[in-house]
Amino acid sequence: MSAPPEPTSVTVPAELRSLRERVDERLAEVLDGEHARWSDFDPLLAEPIARLRSFSVNGGKRLRPAFCHLGHVAVGGDPTDPVVLDAGTALELLHVFALVHDDVMDGSTLRRGAPTIHQHFGELHAASEWVGESRRFGEGVAVLVGDLALVLADALLTGAPPAAWDVYNELRVELVMGQVLDVASAALPTSDPATSQKISLFKSAKYTVERPLHLGAALAGRLDESAAAFTGYGLPVGEAFQLRDDVLGAFGDESTLGKPVGDDFRENKPTRLVLHAIAEANEHQLTPALEVLSRLGDPELDAAGVVAIQEVLEATGARRAVEDRIERLLGDAVDSLDAADLESTARRQLVDLAVYCAHRDR
Repeated sequence: MSAPPEPTSVTVPAELRSLRERVDERLAEVLDGEHARWSDFDPLLAEPIARLRSFSVNGGKRLRPAFCHLGHVAVGGDPTDPVVLDAGTALELLHVFALVHDDVMDGSTLRRGAPTIHQHFGELHAASEWVGESRRFGEGVAVLVGDLALVLADALLTGAPPAAWDVYNELRVELVMGQVLDVASAALPTSDPATSQKISLFKSAKYTVERPLHLGAALAGRLDESAAAFTGYGLPVGEAFQLRDDVLGAFGDESTLGKPVGDDFRENKPTRLVLHAIAEANEHQLTPALEVLSRLGDPELDAAGVVAIQEVLEATGARRAVEDRIERLLGDAVDSLDAADLESTARRQLVDLAVYCAHRDR
């Protein structure tokens, strides 16, 4: 097995920083045009689009555009092709759609270091003393802002070939199905590890890595010969990305993350961390641990409750088990690239990006 580079740094790879600048410029161009168009039509439409622009341009890691770009270049595609930049920008707007709706479903109040879209408009409604319920107004506007992001994402792919649309359509369906499973599993009194794995597959592994790689290859007309290699790389990297997300959600630095630590506990998310801790506590009849874990799903869980759950995750070996799993996945991903006929610079960048996904701090 090829050993991945040691995780000595979580610095964002240079190629990701460069691509982010180009995606940010394209996002601003698209959303500034929409803002000018619709604010002229009616001033009431200015603020929703302004919030969409701010949310889209001022945050996010741009991983999906990066994987789309590298999937295209790795199989010989033209790195300067504007269709690829538009595809990456579409993926970013699709991600905004998913995040805005996800925040409504989870009742989250903070995202990317600022109030969530529904929180912002709920507060605006209350401060303005408008008619009706502020919460419903905020959530309603947020759903529509998310819908607009989705429509604009689709419009950016207008010139893509049919093979690329096939990938993009499958990506969107998989994302929605993963979200349905996520919402449903959080409502159940007990969680099935198999369902948790399916959620991770559709909401992270496929959506974040595999399908963007496939989309990039399809734009170059080379999907058939590269799909298997990109799946072999993309699924483990995507799972490692999600597992790191789980660890950060449980143990991260809130000021770095830009969102509250412990929200996964309050929402009863069936993460691998939590499922491992529950299984270990049950197996060894660790009553105190199970009592602590019984608070999962409590929306009023306070800071002390979060710390208590963190301690159980450490004591049961859940955190260590997840870290070990991340390292194995990283090795599997790097191995999958060895047998693939890929452009050498793009291959190296894919390795760098895998390491970043597995060991990032936000």
